[in-house]
Amino acid sequence: MIIAMDEENKVLKEENDIESDFGKDSERTYSQPLLIKRINTTSQIAIVGANVCPIESLDYEIAENELFKQDWRSRKKIQIFQYVLLKWAFALIIGLGTGLVGVFNNIAVENIAGFKLLLTTKLMLKHEYYKAFAAYAGCNLGLAAAAAALCAFIAPAAAGSGIPEVKAYLNGVDAHSILAPSTLFVKIFGSVLGVSAGFVVGKEGPMVHTGACIASLIGQGGSRKYHLTWRWLRYFKNDRDRRDLITCGAAAGVAAAFRAPVGGVLFALEEAASWWRSALLWRTFFTTAVVAIVLRAFIQLCSTGTCGSFGEGGLIMYDVSAAKVTYSAADILAVILLGILGGIFGSLYNYLVDKVLRTYSIINERGAVVKILLVITISLLTSICSYGLPWLAACIPCPTDVSASCPNTDVSGNYKSFQCPPGHYNDLASLFLNTNDDAIRNLLSTSTVKEFHISSLFIFFGAVYCLGIITYGIAIPSGLFIPVILAGACYGRLVGRLFEPISKLDVGLFALLGAASFLGGTMRMTVSLCVILLELTNDLLVLPLVMLVLLISKTMGDIFNKGVYDQIVKLKGLPYMEAHAESYMKNLVAGDVVTGPLITFSGVEKVGNILHALRSTGHNGFPVMDEPPFSDAPELCGLVLRSHLLVLLKGKIFSTNKLLARNEILSRIGALDFAKAGSGKGIRVEDLDIEEEDMDMYVDLHPITNASPYTVVESMSLAKAALLFRQLGLRHMCVVPKSQGRPPIVGILTRHDFLPEHVLELYPHIRLRK
Repeated sequence: MIIAMDEENKVLKEENDIESDFGKDSERTYSQPLLIKRINTTSQIAIVGANVCPIESLDYEIAENELFKQDWRSRKKIQIFQYVLLKWAFALIIGLGTGLVGVFNNIAVENIAGFKLLLTTKLMLKHEYYKAFAAYAGCNLGLAAAAAALCAFIAPAAAGSGIPEVKAYLNGVDAHSILAPSTLFVKIFGSVLGVSAGFVVGKEGPMVHTGACIASLIGQGGSRKYHLTWRWLRYFKNDRDRRDLITCGAAAGVAAAFRAPVGGVLFALEEAASWWRSALLWRTFFTTAVVAIVLRAFIQLCSTGTCGSFGEGGLIMYDVSAAKVTYSAADILAVILLGILGGIFGSLYNYLVDKVLRTYSIINERGAVVKILLVITISLLTSICSYGLPWLAACIPCPTDVSASCPNTDVSGNYKSFQCPPGHYNDLASLFLNTNDDAIRNLLSTSTVKEFHISSLFIFFGAVYCLGIITYGIAIPSGLFIPVILAGACYGRLVGRLFEPISKLDVGLFALLGAASFLGGTMRMTVSLCVILLELTNDLLVLPLVMLVLLISKTMGDIFNKGVYDQIVKLKGLPYMEAHAESYMKNLVAGDVVTGPLITFSGVEKVGNILHALRSTGHNGFPVMDEPPFSDAPELCGLVLRSHLLVLLKGKIFSTNKLLARNEILSRIGALDFAKAGSGKGIRVEDLDIEEEDMDMYVDLHPITNASPYTVVESMSLAKAALLFRQLGLRHMCVVPKSQGRPPIVGILTRHDFLPEHVLELYPHIRLRK
């Protein structure tokens, strides 16, 4: 038996080993992705949400074995039609489901937060200021504690944005809890509670994760455990089709969050998906169109006022189209300044989020109760800032030329009275004591130049900037879009006020451009952000300025560090394959990073050898070799997967001699038996019932061996191999020798072998370019 190593899935042999490792080594090993710069990432663990869990790669490659070929040959035209029809039907269901969740989130947040703000306002009008603070902070603490309890006890994977996890999944990295039903449940209700609690977070990031979870749930292909199987669903029991559905779900999440269907498609293309094709574009576009129709229908339904503030403005959330868009050379200079500021503030924001996440990881490791206490602490701090800082602002007389009521006592509005006498309003209270959506709407309001004092904008920017940083990373579902838009719109309006004497642009448009610059500086997206902002604000005339500010801020931010989601993916220890090869890879070849030992099987192998290999390793792929008398000389027959070996051994199709048993295997086992299990566990080694007398018997591996695995010659540059690996969505890449007279396979490359940490461990003298 020749030897190699599939480092990618180095998991422990037994569950007891895993439990003991969690017990004694969790502080030393599992905290490494966030706490220190790891020397090696061979331990296949990562932080998902706020919890550490084992990870593995996904199988996007089609295993072209004899069972697969027979299944495709036996399919009739009607079955192919069913497959195509189901793809579109699932896209429709994902759109409907995500749209309904988006409606529920909006209605719930508006009504829960509305009740809290109305209660506070009533007490303020009675001059019962301490009671008002107690009511406001008490509601916030209760909502925050409920959101934290859901995350800490039910689904720790639901904490945070979820976009880095979805991005890693679509890149080929899987963890059981990323898209689990419990994660979906907590993501929906935790997001509603967290946003209603007044945290400086958004529901947009969690909506992307929610859409992906809905898609994953639909794409499970049924459940044999609960007898929810249907013959048609078997076509989707593979990672390739699930990947496409989850891409649709991620796009639908953005469409539901921002009411931006085209922006959702472009977000999935630019930021989320690692593989794209025209057929997927059509289905994604169809899914987001369904979301838009669902949202529109409920906006019409809620227009009578029965749903709180949801539906205001129709599909346009922050309409700035009323402002006249004319600009001069001075405005272009102001836009360039905004772009530079966005890049600097954005890169600093990313740097500080990195440091905060590292700190919170230490705290979150101490258990669920400590996670909840951290959330309560941040909630109390946020309540103190939101209620206390408006006292620093002077009361401003109500303008006489506005149609809106001033001061207003409703849930939302531009002019909050707070502690001010009749006929006056508090500009800081209009920003702090509102939902985040209403605060953005106030900042983007047009024809209200002097509505906010410059000092108030400074205070609000500093508070939102800092609160956004310290809030991300606590154990609640929290999105980054809204905090970034809030802070960006604030300094954008500030720049607009400063350039007021020489500028022709409305300050509301400056706020929009500030939001665009900060988004570009943190997220480092361009096309999708541009379209999302246009769909949010309904102003096509400002398109050239938005494009300019996004390009400048992204370029400026890239000088200092990576985008926020790329940083978080790395922080969490997720082995993400970049779209480009690192420069040092050009100086290495594939054979340089192959590590041993590698375990190979004969085409007809002894059951005992297979069982020993499965029990003693966590490898997920094994090369299969043909030797005489089945071939003239040793040759590579293909690659067999661990999951397929387990199914074959459970079927007990053994023989006492080394014989080919193709027909018997094909007649007794079908392609559906080898389909990937859904959210439930597949077959494990412990589930096999192999007797002692079976150990010396033989099993034919040819029918289940992928006869055409992707192979590269050992002299291929590592850079070229890495690009092939990512673009083809591989889990295993076989490395074959350049010369004859050697064993037909040198080793196997997996995702781990391309990571900088692994290469640096093998070749410490290589300098990695930051």
